[in-house]
Amino acid sequence: MIRLSELLGKDHILLANDVSSKKRVLELLSENVAGKIPELTAAEIFDSLVNRERLGSTGLGHGVAIPHARLKSVSGPIAAFLKLQEGIDYDAIDGEPVDLFCALVVPHQSTDEHLKILALLAEMFSDNDLCARLRAAESSSDIHTLLINWQPAEMPPAVKRAHS
Repeated sequence: MIRLSELLGKDHILLANDVSSKKRVLELLSENVAGKIPELTAAEIFDSLVNRERLGSTGLGHGVAIPHARLKSVSGPIAAFLKLQEGIDYDAIDGEPVDLFCALVVPHQSTDEHLKILALLAEMFSDNDLCARLRAAESSSDIHTLLINWQPAEMPPAVKRAHS
């Protein structure tokens, strides 16, 4: 199983107070990821994230979005996290403002891995307690610790047997 600690370094956590648009969110996340991938520019990452958004919003609801893209020049998956002081309109499925963003960029050929990471992130950000703790956290270090230490809820034994 993929661990978020492998994708998300401490310098991949952003806190912003003055962001008011979806475009600016995607720019900030693209700039952060580009700083870790020398073979890609922030503009290439941004364009890829925007193209994915055109297919349908990556706003999951409950104030969370997972913008993502697959790019040929990426050698391995990388993530960046952004917490806004106030949510913005992001065309989320529930129409609510979004304040927590986890961007994911993966190699173009990594379809299965991409889907597994997205499933993990979707499960993680459906954890209401985690989201409340992320919103209450005041430092990027605290957010990083919360994210990399998160564990999925344990399945009840009857459910485990049904899935095995």
